[in-house]
Amino acid sequence: MQINQPKYIDREKSWLAFNERVLQEAADHTVPLLNRLRFLGIFSNNLDEFFRVRYATVRRISISKDHNKKLMSGIHAKTLLQEITEIVIKQQAKSLAILHEIENELENEGIFIVDEHQITEEQKSFIHDFFIHKVSPVLVTIILNDLAEFPLVRDSYGYLAIKLVKKSNNNTIKSVKKRTRYALIEIPANINRFVELPSVDGKQYIIMLDDVIRINLDTIFSIFDYENISAHMIKITRDAELDFDSDLHKSFLEKISNSVRERRVGEVVRFVYDSEIDKDTLDFFLDKMDIEAVDSIIPGGRYHNRRDYMNFPTLGRNDLIKDKLHPLPVNGLSLEGSMIQQIKHKDFLLHTPFQSFNYVVKFLREAALDPKVTSIKITLYRLAKNSQIISSLINAAKNGKLVTVQIELQARFDETSNINYAEIMQAEGIKLIFGVKGLKVHSKICVVERMEAKKIKRYGFLSTGNFNESTSNFYTDVTLLTSDNRIMKEVNKVFEFFEVNYKIYRYKDLIVSPHYTRSKFTKLIEDEIEKALNDKPAMIRLKMNSLSDYKMIDKLYEASRAGVKIQLIVRGICCLIPGVPGLSDNIEAISIVDNLLEHSRIYIFGTNEEAKIYISSADFMTRNIDERVEVTCPIHDEAIKTELIDTFKIYWQGNVKVRLHSERLENRYRRLGEERFKAQDEIYNYYQNKIDVVL
Repeated sequence: MQINQPKYIDREKSWLAFNERVLQEAADHTVPLLNRLRFLGIFSNNLDEFFRVRYATVRRISISKDHNKKLMSGIHAKTLLQEITEIVIKQQAKSLAILHEIENELENEGIFIVDEHQITEEQKSFIHDFFIHKVSPVLVTIILNDLAEFPLVRDSYGYLAIKLVKKSNNNTIKSVKKRTRYALIEIPANINRFVELPSVDGKQYIIMLDDVIRINLDTIFSIFDYENISAHMIKITRDAELDFDSDLHKSFLEKISNSVRERRVGEVVRFVYDSEIDKDTLDFFLDKMDIEAVDSIIPGGRYHNRRDYMNFPTLGRNDLIKDKLHPLPVNGLSLEGSMIQQIKHKDFLLHTPFQSFNYVVKFLREAALDPKVTSIKITLYRLAKNSQIISSLINAAKNGKLVTVQIELQARFDETSNINYAEIMQAEGIKLIFGVKGLKVHSKICVVERMEAKKIKRYGFLSTGNFNESTSNFYTDVTLLTSDNRIMKEVNKVFEFFEVNYKIYRYKDLIVSPHYTRSKFTKLIEDEIEKALNDKPAMIRLKMNSLSDYKMIDKLYEASRAGVKIQLIVRGICCLIPGVPGLSDNIEAISIVDNLLEHSRIYIFGTNEEAKIYISSADFMTRNIDERVEVTCPIHDEAIKTELIDTFKIYWQGNVKVRLHSERLENRYRRLGEERFKAQDEIYNYYQNKIDVVL
């Protein structure tokens, strides 16, 4: 290792490199056109969240009393903010170029995205009618000049900054300034951003809602006598940190509700604007909104909030979108019979979305009805909009079961949804636990207690992902369904900790944050180091979302130097630098970004039949290890061990949609052999073949 060789990649830059991989998918010609548009939407949505959370955090450091201290990556916060902004400006420019390319290819397919200058008279009539009946009744328009206080601009909403110049014979600069009015139009969020126009000669036309409004500016401002009007889009992003008051008389539910409302007026951390906007208009809004130089001010194209492309209409063009995955059944586990009786005799692994999430819902519905079931305990973090999980729990409570739900009210950006669900469950008599002070509960666990032969028998499941039937359609996660007493007894202990959290419980099987995860994973790595030093086969295989904890990275470096072979599949942030001579020679690290979002955490220590295998809700991030309640579960069943090793090997063989992690963050594609091997497709084939063998 060279003396000046850095040991870590900056976390924020690594995240931006991940989002660049999403942008690569939007640029990839092998991806169907409408899916490419949706990847553009994902890229934009990711960037919004990055500024609301990560950029905002670095910004807070930059203006704090510790602003002169270097971050762990060896850079000052203010310098990092500048570098982030430069990277984002380049990525935004690239995303615009990709969008224009996709639009051209859509035109070749007979789909045209038009603006106000490209419509026919017939289409103009349709647009005017659509505006009068659908848009105008919900449109918020504010004249700004005479207001004593600038109105609240909502986080991540799209706005049109309007400039009106009244008619006059005097066209001096001073006169024009006096005759200029400014206004703000909020683009309605409850109307689809993409308005389908009547087809013409078999061609399909889409116009943006923004342009529908532009076309009707005359109607909106008809009471003003103006000679010129312009409209350019702007958008702000606010700091998403929640601040809690210390009023002891308020419940935690009330405090979270108040804090979410206060977030509406959080500090502005990003201002994005149409680069064609007049300078005086831009200056007016920057001044009135008190946007300072330290904020990230980013010029962009005509349209912002490209996250809306995630909901671009299919237009009946199934040939331009990837077929939805048809979930496969789990071998030996039937949705027709009793789930409880089947799990009683054998553990099962559910791998969504390759296999159906309905098994989880069916298990809870059965537990809700089973007369022998006395209680259900479950942790909830992010839920579907119309959650079948909540419906099953309410059903259980109505059937006299004692239902206990640990719901995380601080699940970022899902706080409002979880508050609403909490209130619904409370009204139905479900016992709610709102976590442990100072710790988020991120574990994914459920335990069902059933009276059998006058004794309590426990059944349940542990997962790497949220109990959310919507995201289960495109997030890869693994869930263990089990009645193994070694595991379920300790899952029950975790729920005891939620209620009596001044007591530290001991676990033989589970690895639980914040008390044991760091020490246990450190020990597992050290065991492989000892094997390597004694010339025994030593190997570590880890699949996770993010790797940013420096102590764990240092331990992996130590293992590499000892000769342990390490394979890392890290979808997002990876602060570890692989392949550095004398530091990480034995470490390879890849990222898979494809049609499905890789979310499962699978940890394999050792080789062959001696391998210790775990599934976990925790990444190798400091917050997961030290600041949250996370559960990592060992796999005891030999068939499931083999299945997890098999699937890891399939992922590792991938040479399509696979990028190499590196210090330079160039997102270079991995090339292994001449034959294409697309890991996600091959995982599906793997499970399909298992069914065929059984049949």
